[in-house]
Amino acid sequence: MTRVFGFEILPAPFVVSHLQLGLLLQRLGSPLKSASSERVGVYLTNALTGWQPGKLSKHIPFPDLAQEHADADKVKQSPRVIVVLGNPPYNAFAGVSPEEEFGLVDVYKAGLNQPVSKGGWGIKKFNLDDLYVRFFRVAERRIAEMSGRGVISFISNFSYLSDPSFVQMRKRYTEQFDRIWIDCMNGDSRETGKLTPEGNPDPSVFSTGYNHEGIRVGTAICVMVRKPQRTGAAMVRFKQFWGATKRDDLCRSLENIPFDATYETASPGQDNRYSFQPEDIPKAFRTWPKLTDLCDVAPSNGLMEKRGGALICIDREPLEQRMKDYFDPDLKWEEYKTLHKELTEEQAGFEPEAVRKKVVLGKERFSEGRIMRYAVRPFEVRWCYYTQISTVWNRARPTLWEQYFPGNRYLACRPSGVANPEGVPFYFVSILGDNDFQRGHSYYFPFLLAPEGYKNDLESKQERTVEAHLKANLSAVARKYLTTVGIDNPDADESRAALVWLHALAIGYAPLYLDENADGIRNDWPRIPFPAGKEALLKSAALGARIAGLLDTEIQVTGVTVGSPMASVFQLAGIIEREDGSQIDTSSADLDLTAGWGHLGKDGVTMPARGKLQEREFTADEGAAITESAGAFGLSADEARSLLGSKTCDVYLNEKVFWRNIPVAVWEYYVGGYQVIKKWLSYRERDILGRAMKTKEVVELTAMVRRLIALVLLRPSLDANYCRVRDDSFPWEHAPAPV
Repeated sequence: MTRVFGFEILPAPFVVSHLQLGLLLQRLGSPLKSASSERVGVYLTNALTGWQPGKLSKHIPFPDLAQEHADADKVKQSPRVIVVLGNPPYNAFAGVSPEEEFGLVDVYKAGLNQPVSKGGWGIKKFNLDDLYVRFFRVAERRIAEMSGRGVISFISNFSYLSDPSFVQMRKRYTEQFDRIWIDCMNGDSRETGKLTPEGNPDPSVFSTGYNHEGIRVGTAICVMVRKPQRTGAAMVRFKQFWGATKRDDLCRSLENIPFDATYETASPGQDNRYSFQPEDIPKAFRTWPKLTDLCDVAPSNGLMEKRGGALICIDREPLEQRMKDYFDPDLKWEEYKTLHKELTEEQAGFEPEAVRKKVVLGKERFSEGRIMRYAVRPFEVRWCYYTQISTVWNRARPTLWEQYFPGNRYLACRPSGVANPEGVPFYFVSILGDNDFQRGHSYYFPFLLAPEGYKNDLESKQERTVEAHLKANLSAVARKYLTTVGIDNPDADESRAALVWLHALAIGYAPLYLDENADGIRNDWPRIPFPAGKEALLKSAALGARIAGLLDTEIQVTGVTVGSPMASVFQLAGIIEREDGSQIDTSSADLDLTAGWGHLGKDGVTMPARGKLQEREFTADEGAAITESAGAFGLSADEARSLLGSKTCDVYLNEKVFWRNIPVAVWEYYVGGYQVIKKWLSYRERDILGRAMKTKEVVELTAMVRRLIALVLLRPSLDANYCRVRDDSFPWEHAPAPV
């Protein structure tokens, strides 16, 4: 009655709490005394306000409710509070803290968007107004700043453990507390798809018999201890819990003696953004330059539509007709709405009628030149209609558009990893790309920069060539490196301008590089080792050019997708067949994708589903083709078989038709957090696509399988290249800092 208090803002759970506690005390033989109006210490109040003396809750016109809040504020301001615990609400869209919460999380935002060169963190985007973050701040202030000692224990969203946005928050905790224990309960739908590292189900710790998955976000339990006499920076201990038995495993862990023996020790600090997760990062990795150290012009996010697919389409024809009507000044708004659903609904700050009015009153008119190829996901290329008219696109990315001109190419990457598995966090495109091309948001590094004064204007009718006066997108430190190894004037030759980026691509696709440096790559922009000599750089860049060709679906690859196959393995992989062996009938339902590879989720987002897949042994002919193909990639037969896996898959369109022989290593290939083939299939379910697949799409998947086989069989060459560079790398620690 005098030591334990609770705060609840919603009347219904407030009443239920009083009822439950009253019944509990009655069962224990110590019922509340009605004669003296005895009550439990649970108050109807906002738990985020009233903690600081002199800053009482806002005026309430109802006397009883005002007294309730006043009593709660007395408890909150008591110097005796030494434990704060709970399960704070998670809501990333709660908006900025209201006035009565006094800018609770401002201290967690300090310096985030300031450049690193000025002592900041260089983090442009963050969301620290999530409700659970506000509760953490209240608890920190109550224990560390008001009581000076105590314990905080929350179960909450686990995003604060290592996400770059929470760096200041973590830094403060290492400074304000002495001991921190983290029990990471995982169970996240976005980062891991609710799967363990072994691929088994990983439900939320809140799952029940009625709701097997529980909540969507991953969770973690923290215990943070502040002693009256400080002992320096906090000791942070971390433990993972996975799988369906995690709740029981957590309870059993309390019996461990010594208790800390099963925890790993984290090393939060400046170089890892104070991550609370233990890391194993080679010392050399920290000396290599980040991708962002290599460019003169910072990378741009990809385009962001948020218009329900209105500006992006698998098929060109419906997009063209829709945009012709949208830009037609003679077509009234109501008439447009009868013809099209797209661009008529309010979403993400989009006011459809007002924007359309601005479009038809403006000077810009429909242009076929604005219909262009668009990279949506790895190996998933569609059509888009591009315009910079304000809010037609949610984010039109004019900085990316400035560098979009014929012949330019782009390395795509993300600022930190958010998916597990992520696979390869690098990609190559020669077209415009989407913001969510990779999970964690894609940024595009152009190889070349347009000359000063160039205007990317599709309506000018002028020849859009910028061959003269092109400039390599290379920082001063990257140029210094090229000069040191004997390569001068990268602005004079596109092939020289591309060397740095193609080399980065070759390193980024080496499995050994991704494995050895996994923690460092996950936490920040990848760092890339560079060879100490010219010949090694040229060889590595040539390997990167080969990778780029396999990734760029806008071009055919001789010997892989067209021409005589360079390896017989391509002839038998990803071939479409009917189960009964008869001819495919493109005029019937044979090309209907109905095997359940995708479904529409929240807000119409396409989500991958289970589908129909038959995993089996390779046939004698398929195995022989792998053996015969090994030499084309400089491999032994055993190496080739080991790389592609011991089994292969038949992947079904429907009950009758399937793609034969997609090796397991190809089926399970991930890029940017997406399982490439499965994600591609999910978009083409008949119920989602609205039609059967076209013959060219069937051929496209076969070509994709061949491209991925080549990427898999190149892994030893990529690893060998990485090892040569790693073991004889350029000493970047002595290079001048980038401007």
